[in-house]
Amino acid sequence: MSEGFSLGLREASAGRWERELAHPFVAGLGDGTLPMDTFRHYMRQDYVFLIGFCRAIAVASAKAERLEDMGWFARLLDETLNTEMALHVSFCGEFGITERELAETEPSPTTAAYVGHLVGTAHAGTAPEAAAAILPCSWGYAEIGAALAARGLPEAQPLYGRWIETYAAPEFAALAEWLRSYVDRAAAAAGEGGRRRLAAAFEMSTRYELMFWDASYRREGWTV
Repeated sequence: MSEGFSLGLREASAGRWERELAHPFVAGLGDGTLPMDTFRHYMRQDYVFLIGFCRAIAVASAKAERLEDMGWFARLLDETLNTEMALHVSFCGEFGITERELAETEPSPTTAAYVGHLVGTAHAGTAPEAAAAILPCSWGYAEIGAALAARGLPEAQPLYGRWIETYAAPEFAALAEWLRSYVDRAAAAAGEGGRRRLAAAFEMSTRYELMFWDASYRREGWTV
């Protein structure tokens, strides 16, 4: 029942994952036509999101039972803090956005909800449940990066090309693959209730992933 558990979760949400790859935000990144103001909005919101993402990883690492697993969570935390967030700071510096301005970015409704789901799952649940919640982001970005890189980097917009290269990197894919294996291993040891909780955490994050792309494309903000 648990063999290929993560793949089964992925297949159950295949429609959403296909919509992510076909989303006009992602397509615009790939061909270089995404408006720069839209990308700026996304980068600021994603910076805020990644802070919450890191908090969820840190909690998962603290809750992991095996030292080896703690080490893998630490690698994922390092990749996020010192590669992804450094990319954000670098990009935003080219846009004239300072680190202080990034840190003061108000999360949009979707960003706030997604971060709340990740951090709440990590604190209230087990390390595997936290891993299932963060997996759609890591796995999805690795897939998107690889798919866009295979189409060719947008020569007219090198900034987008750098973004694509970051998520198409083998190191990023390896971390997503480990998360999958960790969730699969946890599912093998869990009872039916435990597998349901893993699936619920994963499915909710797939919903938020698609919503996040859409909110970024619309430059979502608070209306009240």
